[in-house]
Amino acid sequence: MDIKAQSLFKEMQAMAADTQLNMGQMQNPLQINPSSQNFQEMLGQAINTVNSMQLESRTQQQRFEMGDNSLSLADVMVAKEKSGIAFEATVQVRNKVLEAYKQIMNMPV
Repeated sequence: MDIKAQSLFKEMQAMAADTQLNMGQMQNPLQINPSSQNFQEMLGQAINTVNSMQLESRTQQQRFEMGDNSLSLADVMVAKEKSGIAFEATVQVRNKVLEAYKQIMNMPV
């Protein structure tokens, strides 16, 4: 594959100039990425959902153990498995975020 260094460098300069031009047109330069707030809210909601699933599973388990006839063993087990899967998915997301953070921190400047 033939890559011309000069043309690549010119492309990078043009992209940098476009970025600087767009940055100058922004009304609030501190708010470069408004989607970061959306990600924070989404992550918080996901964690709260997992927490509520675990609490609901635990209360169903306790109610079943105390002899509540309105719950079946299948309902309790399904709720427990759902909360377990949600928790494992949350742990995997956390691991991926930490891995990405470590990679970014190890990048040369």
